This record gives sequence, C-alpha cells and structure tokens, in this order.
Amino acid sequence: MTQRITVIRGDGIGPDIVDATIQVLEKLGCDFAYDYADAGLMALENHGELLPQETLDLIAKNKVTLKGPLTTPVGEGFTSINVSLRKQFNLYANVRPVRSFKGTKARYEDIDIITIRENTEGMYSGLGQVVSPDGSEAEAMSKITRKGAEQIVRFAYELARREGRKKVTAVHKANILKSTSGLFLKVAREIGEQYPDIESAEMIVDNTCMQLVMNPHQFDVMVTTNLFGDILSDLCAGLVGGLGMAPGANIGQDCAIFEAVHGSAPDIAGKNLANPTSVMLAAAQMLDYLEMGDKAEKLRNALREVIETGDRTTRDLGGSHGTTEFTQAVLDRV
Repeated sequence: MTQRITVIRGDGIGPDIVDATIQVLEKLGCDFAYDYADAGLMALENHGELLPQETLDLIAKNKVTLKGPLTTPVGEGFTSINVSLRKQFNLYANVRPVRSFKGTKARYEDIDIITIRENTEGMYSGLGQVVSPDGSEAEAMSKITRKGAEQIVRFAYELARREGRKKVTAVHKANILKSTSGLFLKVAREIGEQYPDIESAEMIVDNTCMQLVMNPHQFDVMVTTNLFGDILSDLCAGLVGGLGMAPGANIGQDCAIFEAVHGSAPDIAGKNLANPTSVMLAAAQMLDYLEMGDKAEKLRNALREVIETGDRTTRDLGGSHGTTEFTQAVLDRV
C-alpha cells in the first residue's frame, strides 16, 4: 500500500530544499504519494491564517509529514506554528541527531550525538504568559508532569537500546529549579534503573554546555526538558557545521513531523543558494520511522560522499554551487 506523505514546503528557501528532497526520495524508489499543504506566510497569504484547518486535517489523515522551515510573523497575536503543531498532535518527542561529515567547516570530527527533547511541556511551551498593563513586569509558567517526564525519558532509553547506543545523559537544573527540573531528574533516575544494559548519567545544563564545547565525545544520547533541549540541540548542531547539517523529528503516539530545523532564510530564497542537507537528513529520519532503513542509509551515504568530496557543494560547505547542482550530485550517487 502506497504511503501518503503530507508535504509542507514552507517559507523562504523551504520550497527549494523540500522540492530537492522530494526528487531524491523519488530516485530512491520510495513509492510515496504526496499531499501538499500550506502553513506559515504562504498560508497567511492564501488562506488568511498561518495554520489552516485543511493542513491540520491532512497531517492527521496521513500521519507522516515532511516540513520545510516556516516563518511566524513577529508581533502580538501570532503563536509559533511549530509549537502549535506539537501541541495539536501531541508530538512529545523532539529527536535531533548530529553526526560529523568530513568536508564541513566543523571544529570536531567523529561527533555522533542525539538530543531527545521533551516537546510539549516546560517553559518553552508558553503557558501563563502575562505582561502587566504598564509593561513593567512579565511572567510565564513552567509545568512538568510525571507522565510527560516518564514518556520522554523512556523514549530516549528505548531509542538508545534500538540503535545500539551505550549511554543516556539526563540534563537538568535540579540544583536550582528544585520543583520542575527536580521532578524530571527524579523520574529520569527511576527510568534509568529499568535499563541496566545502558549507562545512565546526569549533568547540570550549564556544565553540559561547557562539556559539549570541551569534550563532546563523552555524549551519546541526551534527554532533557523543552527549553534546555532547544538550546542544547542548536549547540550540538554547531559541533558538526551548523543548523544546515541538523535535521529534526517530532514524534507522537501515531503521528510524526520531520523537518529542517533552521530558519527560512528569506534573503536567499529563490536564488538557488540554499543547502538542502538538513531537510534531506530529516527525510532519512522519516524513512527510518517508516522502517525503510536501507533507503535511509543510501540517502545518508550519498550526502556524506558529496560533502566529503566537495562535489558541487553549496557556499556554506565551502563550495561555489547552488541547490540544484548539489541535489544532482546527491541524485548521481543515489
């Protein structure tokens, strides 16, 4: 039976890099059927809202979505589209792997780290945001539940076991945030005891940032709360060459969205300059999710060979070529 994929091309460079990725998926012989949907600025122009009901219906129907970068307009009255999608479909696990590719401008070699971020709770979820009438005070609420913590920590250990990983590090700030981060750490310790085959570690978030810069090779899988995970996953992307090398998956019980994690870069939109690696790697995550691991590895290996050899790479990778030339280099190897 043909798998239907909801495709959100996105804003800015989104259409360029998503279309390039669809070409590669077609060349791989994935036999997908694609249903295109609008979100972001394109949706605002075409439908008068950032996230139309038709788009939500398609995501719910197909269960699997490939998404380019979206722009949420700056200003009051606009809620983050990504946060809205995560809440709407309870996409509780954000999975951000980073791996070193030779040929990038990265400072390190042999990096292989997965950040598992709780995606629906914590400070980043935006609960209770209030600004006083005179603008002199602002507050927001952080809420952690035992259910949410158990769900994300168990997800991390199950992923580690499934992928043959050796270590899970719970990242927290329980020394100061004794209630919220304290509950997360308590649950992480309890869950860790149920996986004796995997080494369990814990680290305060500020020390984690320092250790990632000084000795990133000590990390394997990290699991943490929403805001910390948002920051740490970007730091990890910096270890392997930047956000252009970092994909992301948002996974729930029966629905998943795979995305480029960088912005929409409107300044280079339509100029054939964008590096499509992030969304191509997100597509590889999607293939893994759909139990098409052989095709996922073909895609990753093709990307690795193109970047390592410098064959038709984009400017951010030290080359002088555009999106179409880079994509053709990947297609030639697939």
